[in-house]
Amino acid sequence: MATPHIAAEQGAFAKTVLMPGDPLRAKYIAEHYLENPVLVNNVRGVQGYTGTYRGVPVSVMASGMGIPSIGIYSYELYHFYGVENIIRVGSAGGLSTDLKLRDIVLGMGACTNSNFASQFRLGGTFAPIASFDLLESAVRHGREMGLRMQVGNLLSSDPFYNAFADANQGWMDMGVLAVEMEAAGLYMNAARAGKRALAICTISDHIVTGEALDADARQNTFTQMMELALAVAVEMDGK
Repeated sequence: MATPHIAAEQGAFAKTVLMPGDPLRAKYIAEHYLENPVLVNNVRGVQGYTGTYRGVPVSVMASGMGIPSIGIYSYELYHFYGVENIIRVGSAGGLSTDLKLRDIVLGMGACTNSNFASQFRLGGTFAPIASFDLLESAVRHGREMGLRMQVGNLLSSDPFYNAFADANQGWMDMGVLAVEMEAAGLYMNAARAGKRALAICTISDHIVTGEALDADARQNTFTQMMELALAVAVEMDGK
């Protein structure tokens, strides 16, 4: 059973899918953490793998960049492949001065400047939020792991390069912790499908200080975020 964007058989994906933006990060997670990973999708180079972690089936597949891209892949996984949980494991730019490079942010909510919600004809402003089950599990495991971690609002932005230098200031004034490009679309698709979603992001650069990690570090060193997401995936196997 194939969809327009995923060439995998029914049952090829586990109940929980970790979803980085970068296909090479998906490959890294599969090769370094999953036992007996099998490549189940490679349409357009968007690599998806299924294996086991601590005896529990887990999948990992890239989402690409932006809400339109994660909107496609999460929709197909939720609606056609029986996936129940999608955990975004991605990078984000810090907006809060309390955040440092490599800190982890759990997206309790996801603000957005995208028009993605208009398709649902809601007649108002929808507030995309994470699954409490996934969020509560991630907070607990993160504390047990001793991670430097904050929980709060993300901004899922359509533009990466803003026309005005102060484009993020209003969001910062409202206490938004970090900016990324996918979480709000994922949360909306999960809400509509009656499924679960959570964004776990590592701070790869800081909008205020100008600090940044290079591309190789983003691809290969976000291991704490990966291990946290995998711990949640194991716990969710029984729910």
